[in-house]
Amino acid sequence: MVDVKGRWALITGAARGIGYGAALFMAERGCNLVLHARKAGNCAKVLEEVKAKGVEAYAVGAELSDLAQVEAMLAEIDRRGTVIDIVLNNAGVQVAYRTEYLLTPASDYEASFRINTIAPMMIAYHYLPGMKERGFGRIVNTTSGIALEPEQAGYSASKAALDKVTIDLGSKYNGTNVILSLTDPGWCRTDLGGSHAPNDPATSLPGVVVGAFVDDGVSGRNLSAGNFYGMTLEQAVEHAEKNMKAPY
Repeated sequence: MVDVKGRWALITGAARGIGYGAALFMAERGCNLVLHARKAGNCAKVLEEVKAKGVEAYAVGAELSDLAQVEAMLAEIDRRGTVIDIVLNNAGVQVAYRTEYLLTPASDYEASFRINTIAPMMIAYHYLPGMKERGFGRIVNTTSGIALEPEQAGYSASKAALDKVTIDLGSKYNGTNVILSLTDPGWCRTDLGGSHAPNDPATSLPGVVVGAFVDDGVSGRNLSAGNFYGMTLEQAVEHAEKNMKAPY
């Protein structure tokens, strides 16, 4: 299992929900953090809490639907000289639930793909060359298990696209110490999941971070949180490495 102490992770959507929990989890294990939100100030609470755990951390802001802001965020991190070893692409958006799904506007797809597919892949493309050069890297892209719901077409299509490009790109790194994974936190009571979701955000752990800790060179797996409910991190990593195969 990977020791993340002293490494740097970028966590998008870290101000609340799943990303907030993942930030605390990583900090507890000594991982330094770059915390992203739409506005850096939104991370004030989580930033204070992770620093209290003894790690280095700072916040960056970017509206992920604005790709120029994504580029500016990455440039800011580079200017600071931060070497990112781990990316948890947690941030996402569910733009609408269309009961009249045949009236789904094109804008649902445009907004969903910018935030849920294009932005996380821009981040992945930015960091993968350095990860390959250094011989270590972990990228975990957050997907969704939503299926057979045309009411959420923009969201589900953008996540399906993220699945496809992550798996395909992962094939180029399979067998190396740069590992690309997917994770599905499950339907949790977050701003995205809504108040009627069955699961507390805490149930997403350790599942949503397992991809940062696996150490077997296997890319392309969907390490969905539901596979790891009730496990310790150590148990979850062992389960992933022994029982969850790559799709290649």
